Amino acid sequence: MLYMILGNDVPDSLAQRLASRPAHLARLQALQTEGHLIMAGPLPAIDSPDPGAAGFTGSLIVAEFPSLAEAQAWADADPYLAAGVYASVEVKPFKKVLP
Repeated sequence: MLYMILGNDVPDSLAQRLASRPAHLARLQALQTEGHLIMAGPLPAIDSPDPGAAGFTGSLIVAEFPSLAEAQAWADADPYLAAGVYASVEVKPFKKVLP
């Protein structure tokens, strides 16, 4: 089943994001290699594809996992959470309708 993972950043998280980004991306790339990643990306803090110093307010990931518990366990092990980038992480089942 698909699951939505929404990480919500702490204020002024840009420095922590940049420091832990390689480890975060490596896990996403592993999901993609396994064929389980549907989409992933950051949420810019301003209305711009490159927010610069404004940074980001969080991240959205949609991926396939065998269960909600496994999706939650994967999210709980995210390097952004360990590095203090995320204040909270929300995991919910997701039903893709379009496209």
